[in-house]
Amino acid sequence: MSRIGNAPITIAAGVSVHAGKDAVTVEGPEGKVVLPFPSFISIEQEGKVLFVKNSSLTRESAALQGLMRACIANAVAGTGKKWERRLRVVGTGYKVKLQGDDLIFTVGFSHPVVFKKVEGVSFIVEGSSTVVVKGVDKQLVGEVAYKIKRLRKPDPYKGKGIRYEGEQLKLKPGKKAKAAGPVK
Repeated sequence: MSRIGNAPITIAAGVSVHAGKDAVTVEGPEGKVVLPFPSFISIEQEGKVLFVKNSSLTRESAALQGLMRACIANAVAGTGKKWERRLRVVGTGYKVKLQGDDLIFTVGFSHPVVFKKVEGVSFIVEGSSTVVVKGVDKQLVGEVAYKIKRLRKPDPYKGKGIRYEGEQLKLKPGKKAKAAGPVK
């Protein structure tokens, strides 16, 4: 039995949830999310509380019940207040700027790298080294942030590149540190 799947979801003020036959629609002041779900899962609403019910008793169906409950809870939270993921561009000469709706990165290549706008996600550039990815869908925000990070992964020796804000890197020692051996 899924413990997470049985937990109730409280609907925030200003957010409405409509459960159909095979999809649930969550609408709020920030936007709209549509989530499809399997036929053995049903969604029941009692006032401002949602319950995700499971008619099958297999392990896989319990796992999907917990997954659907988490996805719906994330959609309810995201339509009330947008999800955001912050990235930092670290390195000498490394910078980012917003041109229209696209991001232009200067990250050590011979040419600037253009990251095109993704539907459902907005970008904010703070200074020349911080990018904020915002959106209603938590999964999409995380996916876009990861794709931006992949443009220039952090260097394991110097730490230059694009990383999540607050991410701690464990830098490798260079050749001199390896050749010198352990310190006595």
